[in-house]
Amino acid sequence: MAKAKTAFVCTECGSDYSKWQGQCTACQAWNTISEVRGVSGPGKGARSARFEGYAGSLSEVKSLDDVSLAEQARISTGMQEFDRVLGGGLVEGSAVLMGGHPGAGKSTLLLQAVCQLAARHSALYVTGEESLQQVAMRAKRLGLPTQDLKMLSETSVERLIQVAEAEKPRILVIDSIQVMHVADIESAPGSVSQVRESAAFLTRFAKQTGTILLLVGHVTKDGSLAGPKVLEHMIDCSILLEGSSDSRYRTLRGIKNRFGAVNELGVFAMLEQGLKEVKNPSAIFLNRGEEAAPGSVVMVVWEGTRPMLVEIQALVDMAQGSYPRRVAVGADQNRLAMLLAVLHRHGGMHVADQDVFVNVVAGVKVSETSADLALLSAVVSSFRNRALPQDLVIFGEVGLSGEIRPVPNGQERIYEAAKHGFTRALVPKANAPRKPVEGMKVIPVTKLSDALSALEEL
Repeated sequence: MAKAKTAFVCTECGSDYSKWQGQCTACQAWNTISEVRGVSGPGKGARSARFEGYAGSLSEVKSLDDVSLAEQARISTGMQEFDRVLGGGLVEGSAVLMGGHPGAGKSTLLLQAVCQLAARHSALYVTGEESLQQVAMRAKRLGLPTQDLKMLSETSVERLIQVAEAEKPRILVIDSIQVMHVADIESAPGSVSQVRESAAFLTRFAKQTGTILLLVGHVTKDGSLAGPKVLEHMIDCSILLEGSSDSRYRTLRGIKNRFGAVNELGVFAMLEQGLKEVKNPSAIFLNRGEEAAPGSVVMVVWEGTRPMLVEIQALVDMAQGSYPRRVAVGADQNRLAMLLAVLHRHGGMHVADQDVFVNVVAGVKVSETSADLALLSAVVSSFRNRALPQDLVIFGEVGLSGEIRPVPNGQERIYEAAKHGFTRALVPKANAPRKPVEGMKVIPVTKLSDALSALEEL
């Protein structure tokens, strides 16, 4: 009988330890290390997957110069936004993990894509959480073609592989990885050990047979569920479907991609017919009022490989308590506090006794520094109770010494703003185009004081 093996794994980053400890030294997270019971020694099933690796059996040693550079063919999902996040489509033999909160629409999006793909490629949809009747009812409600898609209700990985070897599907969907289990592992489905071994077994099968593997992984409120976090290092592509329950829009973001750009963003609208692509996201994020209001300005952020216009709002009001509040929704709160200090030191505007609230409209989360100048412009507009022109777009990074730094892809951002009807742009001087942009007046600035003066003249 095989000898039981015990290890300790961090549920945040997947790091292994020989014994339990309170803090993970790799990701610095506390109380995230849990015990994993597996099986050591020679054997089959999940045990062989552990010894042979996630990419299948060992191959012969080659010189790097002898490796073929032929581009791998991609299979389009039929959704441009989905293909964009994947880097152009699905790659044969790749393992894709789609994570997201329960109810975000992961199963709906994959069912829509696989039903379209099944007309051109053999596909097998494995469901472990829902019955086949429930999936069929959803497909009928969405009006999807179901005659070519093969279905299987199974939670045993060994049984699933037997069926896949007989059916030989080109596309294999597992919904979800949390309910799959391997017989050699004693722990319950959904545990760290079961999720890791099940994913390792399925990934190895996909690499050896050239099957496209799509895994569904659930994430809890804080995004710290063991499954998806532990799997991210062994799969080829990790994408996250985001969206609150009170919003009709869903964003599909690439977290890891071995075949394309990361941080790529796809936008979908949740309708009665399922998830529909939003091919022009800037249009939905710019649904502004007819009259200009103080504290509102449009900025251009860069998501993956394309620019996107987003409205940012600020509200500055007299503090009601002893400590002024600094609240940022969709932006970094620590960076807001830093920019307010720069505004006071180099812009001469004192807001230490004011509550400052900042919100990025439509639930968009902005992490890049190109939003600095737009954020401060919205704060100044609200503080002075003076509305900025609605045809004005702003972007640029603000340094601690008050300088306005350039941002990547500056000219592409200006062209995107001009395409949506904006006629004025306040940008870093280094990002100003050499040739005039038709219909666009570019205002270059190098210091925060220059930007504030330009806003006064508008």
